[in-house]
Amino acid sequence: MSRVSINNRLGNILLNHGWISNSQLELALSQGRGRIGERLISFGAITDHQLAQALAEQLNIPYVPLDSMVITPEIFSLLPARLAFEWNALPYGRAGNILEVVISDPLDITLISNIEHATGLRIKLLISTEQAIRDVLSRSEGSADILRDASEGFLAELIIEDDDGSTRRAELADEHSNVPVVRLVNTVIHTALQKRASDIHIQNTATGLYAKYRIDGVLQPATEMLDPQHHSSLVTRLKVMAELDIAERRIPQDGRFKLRINGQNIDFRVSILPGVFGEDVVIRVLDKRQVMGDAVALSLEQLDIDVETDRRFRRALREPHGMVLITGPTGSGKTTTLYAALSEINNGQEKIITIEDPVEYQIDGILQIPVNEKKELTFARGLRSILRHDPDKIMVGEIRDAETARIAIQSALTGHLVFSTVHANSSFDVIGRFNNLGIDAYSLASAINCVLTQRLVRKICHNCKNVDAESNGYEELSDTECSRYSNVEWKIGAGCSRCGGTGYSGRMVIIELLSITSRLRDLIAEGRPVSELERCAEEEGMVSLRQAALSKALDGHTSLREVNRVIFRDWMSHTHEKR
Repeated sequence: MSRVSINNRLGNILLNHGWISNSQLELALSQGRGRIGERLISFGAITDHQLAQALAEQLNIPYVPLDSMVITPEIFSLLPARLAFEWNALPYGRAGNILEVVISDPLDITLISNIEHATGLRIKLLISTEQAIRDVLSRSEGSADILRDASEGFLAELIIEDDDGSTRRAELADEHSNVPVVRLVNTVIHTALQKRASDIHIQNTATGLYAKYRIDGVLQPATEMLDPQHHSSLVTRLKVMAELDIAERRIPQDGRFKLRINGQNIDFRVSILPGVFGEDVVIRVLDKRQVMGDAVALSLEQLDIDVETDRRFRRALREPHGMVLITGPTGSGKTTTLYAALSEINNGQEKIITIEDPVEYQIDGILQIPVNEKKELTFARGLRSILRHDPDKIMVGEIRDAETARIAIQSALTGHLVFSTVHANSSFDVIGRFNNLGIDAYSLASAINCVLTQRLVRKICHNCKNVDAESNGYEELSDTECSRYSNVEWKIGAGCSRCGGTGYSGRMVIIELLSITSRLRDLIAEGRPVSELERCAEEEGMVSLRQAALSKALDGHTSLREVNRVIFRDWMSHTHEKR
């Protein structure tokens, strides 16, 4: 078939979809022989995704968008990772002696022949864009060597803040980048960002050195076992970056460092603990791109809260004074919800000041103050200064101690709307937490507008979602729940190459909102038991965390097993209290 005939067919497909006009097609055809699709992309007439879909239709080859697909190490046993990176060819799956491979140019006969020769299998072609394939490969779990090679172009500036507030910068990828430990650190960080990891765990054991990533709340292996001889130098490198004492190996140390990558600042918190086989390291990754994506600012709509809870929460945000508290365990998304709430009320008509540790997301129009313990700028001291700065709304990153709690309560009682987080397992545990901090029940009841409790559960992978024939987790339902959901077909992820075999991709928030009504306020002020407060809240329409999670599972967004994994303990304690 002639090149002109191919171009004409491709052009007609693009016209039929309405992606180009006749004049654009004529212009591209008039430029001479060659690839019409590449010319149209250079004109800005079409996107690479549109070209890939048109090619798929023209050649009758399936198009795959890839999206959040992640390759498992088993796939690389079919096509070596080194060749996949070199050829930008993505092994997708295997059926017998047929290997599915995603490429961006199905007319490249030489590439197809090379893949067949390397694998010894027949090739079934799939089409996607060159960039989409490259992105999936960069997220894949290849060998440590391939991950190292893939991160060679990873450039980041290490930003260190001095006591006087000035900053010093040093290139991580500098003239010493060939030093193995520096390249190893770069690789671990680069891959963590690619995989959307929230934490990096580095652990030395009797058998070797392991790195793991916490992805969607669950630990997953980062690489194959590393040589234990790298342990000491790896920990030392991280200590230098976090400005910790490299000579001290017997006591815990905490620090932080900041990287500037492609113009975006990303904070890393470092925690080091001495263990039997040496120091273990956990690095918390604070990358706002994971949460915000392409959005300009966080919003409540991004949290996907149910309609009634959303209405009640927005009403609490409109109150002129009081406290809005968010509670949940570490890593449950409390800070993200706080920022979404602040963005909602940030209309430029009121003074909003925050004090945080650290400032994770910057919001235009809001004065944000980072805690600086080296300069004795604590939550309590900063909050006292904020009150002299004529604020309308105040956000305290976390209430940790009695002094901060007292000042926050007093602020709420003197005409300010105060937002904060508290570490507690449930909405009602917050009341006990404040009591333990020395806050009397009457002041607490007068100050609080609402308490929002939340958890994060993994979402079922759309690519491999299926009916859970075995009803995994059904045995952990209460008798009442068993009778209520006896005929429900729960969903589960079977596990595929896109989700790395886990059956899940991404997370969603589960919320319980305790609105403090006048009746509840009276009960709290009287110091009534939690069981009575729970009954009152349920009578006034509160949907419990367990019920909210089960609703998401009923809708097929998450699995019953995942609900039990995240909220099982809360349900057990709640059941015993009822008995």
